[in-house]
Amino acid sequence: MNDGFTTTRPGVRIHYLQAGSTTEAPALILIPGWRMPAWLWREQLQRFSSVTRVLAVDPRSQGESSNTADDNTPETRASDLHDALETLGVTRYVLVGWSQGAQDVAAYVQQFGTDAIAGIVFVDSPVSAGSAEVVIRSQFAQAILSQIAVYGAHPKEFTEGMVRSLFLKPHPELDLQAVVTSALRTPTNTGIAMLVTDIFGVDRRPVLSTINKPTLVIASAASPLLGAQRDMASAVPGAKFIVVEGAGHAVFIDQPQQFDEALNAFLRALARHR
Repeated sequence: MNDGFTTTRPGVRIHYLQAGSTTEAPALILIPGWRMPAWLWREQLQRFSSVTRVLAVDPRSQGESSNTADDNTPETRASDLHDALETLGVTRYVLVGWSQGAQDVAAYVQQFGTDAIAGIVFVDSPVSAGSAEVVIRSQFAQAILSQIAVYGAHPKEFTEGMVRSLFLKPHPELDLQAVVTSALRTPTNTGIAMLVTDIFGVDRRPVLSTINKPTLVIASAASPLLGAQRDMASAVPGAKFIVVEGAGHAVFIDQPQQFDEALNAFLRALARHR
């Protein structure tokens, strides 16, 4: 496994981790959640590097990428990703977006279409309904607004609790303090702007019906938005919906075997129809 940086407009450095090498199979692009580092995908980087080229990306203002005061939206992160993939010579790929990353994937499809995309995987998050969230998912919207208030006042304590809440299982092999430290690299005002634009900024649901590539939705059985994720899968033509038991929001860490098996089956199906 190695890492590097690409530079996107206007001079923003995007950090990535990379494993495997280019094959006939599409590259696997792993996008983390809100303020989370790319290295949380290390199990999948190792597991799938024997099959294809795998990249995990730190979006702007996360991980080791540049912090920017403005443009911390799914739309800008999608543009950053597009620039990075072009620079790295990645021409065909499967996009895997966890949590906030699901918004980035939807924004990517909206801006750049699906010609270069071989498949899409949404991980434990529906795409946003924009300002309509306060009506159609009012309890969720209220919870997010309350969390924003706590985060703004007590960023360290909030982040420590948030990181613990990602998991249902203990992970002695995972340095949770390193996750917290990485998350705190995102300035608090930037983190608030990210969360607001992720959830309340744009109604990204209309893009779902335009997705014409194989799509997989992997959801935690414990997700408070399980129904919304099921509805999202129904809105994407031919999408497959999988529920993983015994996992928190970080499905791919709590249940890596189940997650990897589902992703591997999805990739094998893509190969059969290539």
